[in-house]
Amino acid sequence: LIFIFILLLSACSKIDMKQFENNTPKLDLFSFFEGKTIAYGIFEDRFGNLKRQFRVNITGKVENNTLTLDEDFLYDDGEQANRIWKIKKITDKNKVIYQGQADDIEGKASGSISGNTLNWSYDIYLNIKGSNIKVHFNDWIYKQSEDLAINRAYVSKFGINIGSVTLVFLRGKTATQIGPLNLKSW
Repeated sequence: LIFIFILLLSACSKIDMKQFENNTPKLDLFSFFEGKTIAYGIFEDRFGNLKRQFRVNITGKVENNTLTLDEDFLYDDGEQANRIWKIKKITDKNKVIYQGQADDIEGKASGSISGNTLNWSYDIYLNIKGSNIKVHFNDWIYKQSEDLAINRAYVSKFGINIGSVTLVFLRGKTATQIGPLNLKSW
């Protein structure tokens, strides 16, 4: 019983961002997403079953210490969606914090960067089977190269894991060679 209790506590512990501080290439959220970016993504349920695939064209613009991300989505079932993020960089006691808002986000997304890694979390309303349901995202972005980052988001409801989202972001010359992506039909 004690072993199970310790295992449960360790599963709930927060990851220390300091472990990423020496990872390269360093992630600067604003410079990475400024301009055109494309992304391919999947949603898997908590058992690892593929439930949805999607692709995204993203336009990023930096003005007055705010990054605006205009994201256009196409899902494999034909659904189209748009999300516009407004992300601010806030310096607080030698630490940079990012706060973001979008129409389907409750409150603000909040997080920070260490090395090549961004971690932020937020509550978002997702349309699931015709109903808007609030879920929690624990979102991790890992910059792999100048033009590529991998995003892994863990999705939960009432603290229970319901699935995960994996995205691959491509920007720069790589995105130009492939994109913009066709968002009219799958």
